[in-house]
Amino acid sequence: MLAKPPRFALAVALAAMTALLAACSDNDSSSTNNPPKPDPVASSKPNILFVVLDDLGVDQMAIYGYGGVAPPRIPNLTAIARAGVQFRNAWAMPDCTPTRATFFTGRYPSQINVLNALVATDLANSAPSPYEMTLPKLLKTQGYTNALIGKMHLTGSDLNGGFNLPYGYDSMWKLGWDYFDGFLDGAPYNIDTRAGLTTKGADVDSGPYKCGFIPTTRIDKTNGADSGACYVASGSCSQMAIGTDITTPGRSCLERGGILDPGQSCQSTLPSYIDFTAQNGYYTGRWVKSTAEGDGRVIPASDPSSRGYRSTLETDRALEWAGRQPAGQPWMLTVGYSAIHTPLQVPPVALIPEGTPGRNDNLVCSPLADSESTPVLTQATDLIDAHLITNLMITAVDKKIGDLLVGLGLAQYNADGTLNYQPEKTNTVVVVVGDNGTYVNSVKFTSPGKFDPTRAKASPYQTGVWVPLLIAGPMVSSPGREIPHMVGSVDLYQLFADIAGADLNKAIPANRPLDAQPMLAYLTDAGQSSIRSTNFTEMGTNLRAVGSEEEQSACVIPAANNVCTTLFPQKGVCLAQGGIWYGDNLSSDTSDVPAAGYNNCCQVQAYRLARDESTTFLPTATKAVTDGTYKLVRQTRNQCDPVMGSVSDPSAYRYSATGYDVADEFYQIDTATPDPKLDKEGSELIAITAPPLDTSSLNNAQQQAYTTLSAEMAQHDAVASYNQDYDTVSCPGDGNHDLVVDQKDLANWQELSRLNSGQSSWYDFNHDGKTDAADQMIIQNNMDKTCSGSSNT
Repeated sequence: MLAKPPRFALAVALAAMTALLAACSDNDSSSTNNPPKPDPVASSKPNILFVVLDDLGVDQMAIYGYGGVAPPRIPNLTAIARAGVQFRNAWAMPDCTPTRATFFTGRYPSQINVLNALVATDLANSAPSPYEMTLPKLLKTQGYTNALIGKMHLTGSDLNGGFNLPYGYDSMWKLGWDYFDGFLDGAPYNIDTRAGLTTKGADVDSGPYKCGFIPTTRIDKTNGADSGACYVASGSCSQMAIGTDITTPGRSCLERGGILDPGQSCQSTLPSYIDFTAQNGYYTGRWVKSTAEGDGRVIPASDPSSRGYRSTLETDRALEWAGRQPAGQPWMLTVGYSAIHTPLQVPPVALIPEGTPGRNDNLVCSPLADSESTPVLTQATDLIDAHLITNLMITAVDKKIGDLLVGLGLAQYNADGTLNYQPEKTNTVVVVVGDNGTYVNSVKFTSPGKFDPTRAKASPYQTGVWVPLLIAGPMVSSPGREIPHMVGSVDLYQLFADIAGADLNKAIPANRPLDAQPMLAYLTDAGQSSIRSTNFTEMGTNLRAVGSEEEQSACVIPAANNVCTTLFPQKGVCLAQGGIWYGDNLSSDTSDVPAAGYNNCCQVQAYRLARDESTTFLPTATKAVTDGTYKLVRQTRNQCDPVMGSVSDPSAYRYSATGYDVADEFYQIDTATPDPKLDKEGSELIAITAPPLDTSSLNNAQQQAYTTLSAEMAQHDAVASYNQDYDTVSCPGDGNHDLVVDQKDLANWQELSRLNSGQSSWYDFNHDGKTDAADQMIIQNNMDKTCSGSSNT
């Protein structure tokens, strides 16, 4: 963490920006550095409400015909679907940051090197660039004001000393948003199993309270409480006990933003063991707020405004911003709900209708919920709890989405609590989408659906990339219909541009065309045929500083087929994903691992193989392309070599410097109900081998499909290779990716080398984690070079 809240030398930044503007005063007005001036605002321009749900795939959705034996209750999402259109065949990227970058850049991840979820050790080169024509910048040309509330995970964080956060807490402003009130982190922090009591352990993972609050003595005789003093961060305290409207004092106190001191009376001073600084899953947040004035700042978890259930706070902050907008001012409001990302945590009772299974079930928060007799029973109980809590979290966020529409004046609640939503009477387009498939422990694997938990989020398979997409608005013709045609997350960029009336031919350089395809016609014309002939998804490995491999740590996720990854740089993040941590500060179940831990998955694989434990590797790159019937998947994984010492010594293993396993998989898929044809293990049409596959056993239609998809995959591979090497080989010195190295690059380098102590930025061409004189020399050595660019798909 930074020693103090980073202001990132605001005075120096302003001076650098002034110099930048002076240096760039002769820039072409159509460049992304200087977007076109806004057209006169037309009063008819619709507002746009964009809602992004986290880790919520179609497997959860009864409106798609799935949801397993017990689907979550989603009356408000159902109302939106019935009042608008529902896309049955929408793909996202396999995980969050790449998908979210596609929304706002219109480019696939390999075009912009945003290949995986951003963590504190990734270079800024793998974060969305402020030199892109981002969606909020584009909409500004049409007079829109833009706000982003909640989670979006488009930037680095201030962890690791703000290493990859050049613009500090104003980063979202630099990407084009006029207002940001949300999180730089990718997910809620771990549940505080101490329930805010330092007497229960040294860190949040050391306590007995699985759900972050103290249960009753009926649930936990040893650690439970039926009464106590409920302290809130503002300093007040109230007595709380089981009574008329309180069944669990610990839970009720948490829902009010407080911490319960069990069995005690309120004191005039806060007891020293009450810890408001620690985060507690969905009931706290470390908010970051910034405006167009460049006043980015942190509101810590100890602040009263940061305490409360996230879905509620995210909604309230969105309504607060919208309420300040003047009449006639078109806006785009993006609300990134944290739900249902891990950690799974029960929501407030008030957000769950009476009669909902699990509404008042506090047993999931007790050791009594865990069968200690056998590991199999324990795992089964944990899975039941995970599905129960997932349903409750989805129902809670559905309630807040309804509250959001009502608060914006777009809908009303009927007397029976149902949502009366008539979008044709509004001037607002509502878009709701999932950012990737459901995470492993929450996947609905029973009929209807029969989705695959082992091929869920972070995989290119259907369970990992098939997401809900609902759109309603005044221009939607024949509402209540389902659209079967393929669309991708990248296409939403063009949809929003077309809704706002932006001219993409004018705004986007011809030599860097978008990947987004048009989709507005699906809304306005019920008979519109398919626009896309193929759909694509990908995930890869973000850029990290040269030589940083020894600083990584490994995490194994048992529920995801024992996959090993170095994506999670901290122990707490690994544990929150249900993982086993193999880095330093080891878990008790890895006590025989060297104290320093393992810094790559090859070492973990050797360690686990010696104990007859299986391990798979998260691919370094994974892609999939489909024509709607057939699907080609390409996976690239590291190979391992013992490079020193004994082969039986795990510490002797390293990733091979040159060795990668590349394998193609070919499937037939559909989106049928009740149980779709999925790309499950063993369902491939031909043997999985290195490309090209032997297609002799396929019929003519399958062979033709493979040939077409394989050619497209090769094109995506070429684009990825070109952009992966952009800074070092393809176009060194061109930090703003306008395909020319010029004075603008020198001015940009000068600004960034002065910010954030000159750490990682988009002008760190040699990828050493510094923006310094070595990078300036690369610009000067390549001055006036023009680059050809890569042809996208």
